[in-house]
Amino acid sequence: MQLAKRLDRISEPQTILMAKLGRELKAKGINVIDLSLGEPDFRTPQHICDAATKAMDEGYTKYPPVAGFPELRQAICTKLKRDNNLDYLPEEIMVSNGAKQVLANVIASIINPGDEAIIPTPYWVTYSSIVSLNQGANVFVAGAIENDFKITPQQLEAAITERSRLFIFSSPCNPTGTVYSKEELKALAEVFVKHPDIVIISDEIYEYINYIGKHESIAQFTELKDRVVVVNGFAKGFAMTGWRLGYMAAPVELVKACEKLQSSSTSGVNSIAQRAAITALLADLTPSMDMVAAFKQRKEYIIPAMAALPNVRISNPDGAFYAFPDISAYFGKSDGTTNVNNADDMAMYLLNTAHVIGVSGAAFGEPNCIRFSFAASMETLEEGVKRIKVALEALK
Repeated sequence: MQLAKRLDRISEPQTILMAKLGRELKAKGINVIDLSLGEPDFRTPQHICDAATKAMDEGYTKYPPVAGFPELRQAICTKLKRDNNLDYLPEEIMVSNGAKQVLANVIASIINPGDEAIIPTPYWVTYSSIVSLNQGANVFVAGAIENDFKITPQQLEAAITERSRLFIFSSPCNPTGTVYSKEELKALAEVFVKHPDIVIISDEIYEYINYIGKHESIAQFTELKDRVVVVNGFAKGFAMTGWRLGYMAAPVELVKACEKLQSSSTSGVNSIAQRAAITALLADLTPSMDMVAAFKQRKEYIIPAMAALPNVRISNPDGAFYAFPDISAYFGKSDGTTNVNNADDMAMYLLNTAHVIGVSGAAFGEPNCIRFSFAASMETLEEGVKRIKVALEALK
């Protein structure tokens, strides 16, 4: 069978690959500590599950509108005003099968072959893949660990060319946990004002998992709002990863373009999940905040624990649930059997030696680091750090 050449532009995400390799070890009876996937280890709150049951009982089992139920689009508007002081109309909202489909729709609607997408690194692996799939050119701008992996306005300005069409970033960030302040976003916004042809995708899926206070969105700056796409969803903040629900807030013209694309691919999102999502947004958020409190407690353990590992550098994340240590001091070392020359080698070394699954930072555009999720029990994290310490000490 002759497959389409576009498949050559992308590869399997390292996050999925490492989870797959871990499952293979588990199938052999090996006790594996899996810190690879960005998935809350909590169950979906009961009141949201009850809303799904009620939706089925009430007959919400037919095809839903492609862009989402009007009631859900209105609930998203209510949430954006309540939490972010952002004013949107329902026609500026679209619901998709997870935030990943939102990104796929938007990028496909904006990027023509040869157009450039500016992406600060480290970044979520999917951004560059979707740009490449649409024959766009990825322009990476490196954030440094010394600056908590944030880019500066000067770096942004230097990356912009006449072919720049998109800027894609997340705050809180996957994989670093970086959170941009209002002042930092304003400084970036002042650059974008000078370049009106650039659409800004603001991935805010980790919005609620914020350890420093109020979330700030770049959409708050009115001079940019007509070209900002706010991407969000239910997976992280509501522990609803399997429900496959994402949404965007964007100019009507772009919403209509994405609706046109989605109508030709997946059509509307699961009707029952949509009805449950209305309850998730409008009901008590205490379960979500309790989950965040647990993540914060784990962060306060794992970041100092990893900082105490020999020759490891790590920033203190202000959001999300990832530790992203720089382990480059171990490159060029060996335990006598395995040589560790880069982050990919280190990820495989820890998998096969310590039986701890992390993801190479190279997958996220930062080849000196490894990503570990602390969306796991404290007992699991403590055992994982202990194993990592032993494995690192064996490298000479």
